[in-house]
Amino acid sequence: MTSILTYTFKNLPSTSNWALRFSIRPLSCSSQLRAAPAAQTKSKKTLAKPNVRNVVVVDGVRIPFLLSGTSYKDLMPHDLARAALSGLLHRTNVPKEVVDYIIFGTVIQEVKTSNVAREAALGAGFSDKTPAHTVTMACISANQAMTTGVGLIASGQSDVIVAGGVELMSDVPIRHSRKMRKMMLELNKAKTLGQRLSLISKFRLNFLAPELPAVAEFSTSETMGHSADRLAAAFAVSRLEQDEYALRSHSLAKKAQDEGLLSDVVPFKVPGKDTVTKDNGIRPSSLEQMAKLKPAFIKPYGTVTAANSSFLTDGASAMLIMAEEKALAMGYKPKAYLRDFVYVSQDPKDQLLLGPTYATPKVLEKAGLTMNDIDAFEFHEAFSGQILANFKAMDSDWFAQNYMGRKTKVGAPPLEKFNNWGGSLSLGHPFGATGCRLVMAAANRSRSGDLEFLCNTH
Repeated sequence: MTSILTYTFKNLPSTSNWALRFSIRPLSCSSQLRAAPAAQTKSKKTLAKPNVRNVVVVDGVRIPFLLSGTSYKDLMPHDLARAALSGLLHRTNVPKEVVDYIIFGTVIQEVKTSNVAREAALGAGFSDKTPAHTVTMACISANQAMTTGVGLIASGQSDVIVAGGVELMSDVPIRHSRKMRKMMLELNKAKTLGQRLSLISKFRLNFLAPELPAVAEFSTSETMGHSADRLAAAFAVSRLEQDEYALRSHSLAKKAQDEGLLSDVVPFKVPGKDTVTKDNGIRPSSLEQMAKLKPAFIKPYGTVTAANSSFLTDGASAMLIMAEEKALAMGYKPKAYLRDFVYVSQDPKDQLLLGPTYATPKVLEKAGLTMNDIDAFEFHEAFSGQILANFKAMDSDWFAQNYMGRKTKVGAPPLEKFNNWGGSLSLGHPFGATGCRLVMAAANRSRSGDLEFLCNTH
């Protein structure tokens, strides 16, 4: 999913013809990817659509993103989401009663709170008359929450929306095997002792083997990391290039954290524990240390490791979105305008992680912009190899012509404009919450650097 603000995965067989073509075009993340500057011809005013309400971002927050298994491990997802909502209320001072609708994204749902948006809203003190629902769309679940809110506002159904996302990887559902579940359900229905004994006699020890969740594509049974490894190989992205990019992400995130630029982070007093005030996954290392790690997915020759991958993360985020006239009437100064967005879907076997390559030119054309017009880029960093492979694909006329049906390439984002405050590799990636972080990073970067056009890709 790619969006334009004013103020966006899968594997590629290494034997494919594009793998052979890209294998002779190595890319180092230290190389300059600049395009010649061009005069901007658009403004936030000219991007407005006739007879369509302007939708603005008032503000957004997130609780600190933490490594799974750390300070949030004893909580439930709605606890994190509630904390994000409470932080948003405190940051914006928006009256709860003016919020028309609440939408949250999540990926791995807690069965006890399947509509986590509703439970979090009630916990944060919103009226039980305020509707709330939960969406899921893999790692762009928060993006779907936001754009659902945009649709409600643009259509005149709502004026004020809270959109967000949450993920708690510290306590994912682990199920009994299907055979065990089936037997337990049948036992619950059995009416006589004889029926129960007959069912129990069919029990086997292998029934106790649990079903563990996996970050994998159901249709291909391939994990995301395996897909990223094959994508990196197909585009000839080396292990060193991936490690260099990951080090860049962690270094920029540490710098942003130390300079107080991550202003979307709000403290969270964890019940029974200390107050958490900052992300704990930022870990600048050295290329020498990173090189010592073994491949995490394709062994022993893969190039994707724990150092150049995003880590399992707990966290939640929330944003206040309004119709422009409503925000101004309430005295708010919008941080950004949400102008255009595009969702794309690719072959889950060969192009899962290439969404940015396909979505970026579409959303730019929809908005009447070019890459040169964009002042700040925020891309989700699932893996270093995924980012660098997309750079190569975006910067290739051959790929554009042969795989996208386009005459020319869109061009790769200049690194000096790209994820300048770190990304998912360093800040963390709670699946359902990252979309809001990306939008707020772009919006906050715009305010700190007088930027006008922002591109967010997931």
